[in-house]
Amino acid sequence: MAYDLEERTFQFAAAVRALSRALPIDIANREDLRQIVRSSGSIGANYIEANDGLSRADFAYRIKVSKKEAKESIYWLRLLAEGNPSNCQDILELINEAEELMKIFGAILRKTEG
Repeated sequence: MAYDLEERTFQFAAAVRALSRALPIDIANREDLRQIVRSSGSIGANYIEANDGLSRADFAYRIKVSKKEAKESIYWLRLLAEGNPSNCQDILELINEAEELMKIFGAILRKTEG
């Protein structure tokens, strides 16, 4: 994926949406997909807000939210992987990307607060 973090978070959310169109819709998938679509999009949206933050505290808060949303995305993706073994490889790739994003936001946060 791209190294520009705004673009990278956008690509992650887009990939999640592509996955959502590929999975069968049953009651569990419908609810899990609703959640992952929200949390995956929120990662980048909060990062963009952080970059436009009015203060260092606002920046740090938005980065924390981005990190939290990445962590939440991992949870929903794990549930989707459990219920959709035929799509497991695609989902595992998204989990890996969400984990990397979470680490990146954690590093940004440490530098900001350190």
